[in-house]
Amino acid sequence: MLNPMQKCRSCCMLQAYTVNLCSGEFSLNSKWIKIFVLTISKNKTFLSLFFFPRNFFTKRTKELKPAVQSAPGWKLFGKVPPRENLPKDSKIIQQEYEARTGRMYKPPPPSTRRKNIEFEPLSTTALILEDRPANLPAKSVEEALRHRQEYDEMVAEAKKREIKEAHKRKKIMRERFKQEDNIASAMVIWINEILPNWEGMRATRRVRELWWQGLPPSVRGKVWSLAVGNELNITPELYEIFLSRAKERWKSFSETNSENDVEDVSASVADREASLELIKLDISRTFPSLYIFQKGGPYHDLLHSVLGAYTCYRPDVGYVQGMSFIAAVLILNLEEADAFIAFANLLNKPCQLAFFRVDHSMMLKYFAAFEVFFEENLPKLFLHFKSYSLTPDIYLIDWIFTLYSKSLPLDLACRVWDVFCRDGEEFLFRTGLGILRLYEDILLQMDFIHIAQFLTKLPEDITSEKLFSCIAAIQMQNSNKKWAQVFASLMKDNKEGDKNHSPALKS
Repeated sequence: MLNPMQKCRSCCMLQAYTVNLCSGEFSLNSKWIKIFVLTISKNKTFLSLFFFPRNFFTKRTKELKPAVQSAPGWKLFGKVPPRENLPKDSKIIQQEYEARTGRMYKPPPPSTRRKNIEFEPLSTTALILEDRPANLPAKSVEEALRHRQEYDEMVAEAKKREIKEAHKRKKIMRERFKQEDNIASAMVIWINEILPNWEGMRATRRVRELWWQGLPPSVRGKVWSLAVGNELNITPELYEIFLSRAKERWKSFSETNSENDVEDVSASVADREASLELIKLDISRTFPSLYIFQKGGPYHDLLHSVLGAYTCYRPDVGYVQGMSFIAAVLILNLEEADAFIAFANLLNKPCQLAFFRVDHSMMLKYFAAFEVFFEENLPKLFLHFKSYSLTPDIYLIDWIFTLYSKSLPLDLACRVWDVFCRDGEEFLFRTGLGILRLYEDILLQMDFIHIAQFLTKLPEDITSEKLFSCIAAIQMQNSNKKWAQVFASLMKDNKEGDKNHSPALKS
């Protein structure tokens, strides 16, 4: 028999589930039905009032409701799926805004400003045509006309500048195509006619003119090797011998970190060979913009080998800063052994040997000969340099040590090398005078400090046409004496006064 509390609880439970099931919101769980039947089975009267078969409560399917825009979130036993954010049409937004605020939206009138202007500069200069704001006095007719005229002038100037730059670009492209055609035709001549008959044709006027125009890159290395020669009779096998000796020295340095184990050589020779360690430091500074000679680059080990082998081949010279640039240029145009042979023979020339061995007396003679032709060709600039006591060693040493490969762009430096291989050391100093002639007007406006800085780092936009036209204008003749005769006469003169040309070298 149910007590009053149990009857009330069962009744309320049944009524609640009956209402919920009829509304279609919930389905009745079978477990709760069994409990309910067991609970009320003892009271038949109550059972007859509230017991219904299972199929009495039919489950209603929910009607699909339109999705309401809301942010995705979480409920207690599940994740609320994100609802799609359907973008509203601009007209609907405008209508809602008007209904909410009671204001009518008026679109701005179409702009009619400067419809007929064909060219508009991409800057604020066009603002001179704008009318002033309403809170400022309006432009007068004269002022508006003046602004219009100023604007038209700016537009015309901009158009002229664009046309001029376009013509300049076209001219550069035409010259480049012309140069490529000339190189292609010259390459055929060099390969088929000149190189097979080198000894008989190298001194002819036709070959010298072709040489002056620049060697084709495909034959440049071969012509350089033939022009420099091999007076030292170096063979590829000899190069391998000195390369192995250099590798032994490097291995010894890395293991013992000492330079006192050199046998059968004097102390000065040991110091020269110790310059092998300096090579590693200098290679990283060789043509850094190319990224091919630095550690990890494709030519790093090759340059290291050539310089190391030369240091062991000529311990009396050793390694001197600047050699890496010369060896690098040769490596770019020759095979490894051929590059070493050309490198060793090139540094054996009197001028290079004097500079790399730091022979002060010989260097002074070269500077004195340079000043003779400097005064002959550029007297105004020569006096300007003299007024500041600016001696040639300040700028010539770097040029001669690297054969202009560090001071000039690489392609232009190769053209200088072309004619240097043809004319010898004279052309090195003639090139220096050509550079001074090219920048004469600028140098005349500078003082000592600025001249030294300018000549130490030349402008990067220097072109071969301008430089070689200035070099061609330099006459290497003084009082009917050529370079070799002037230098020979200076060699015979042993007066002490000649050593005062370059005070910087005395220290």
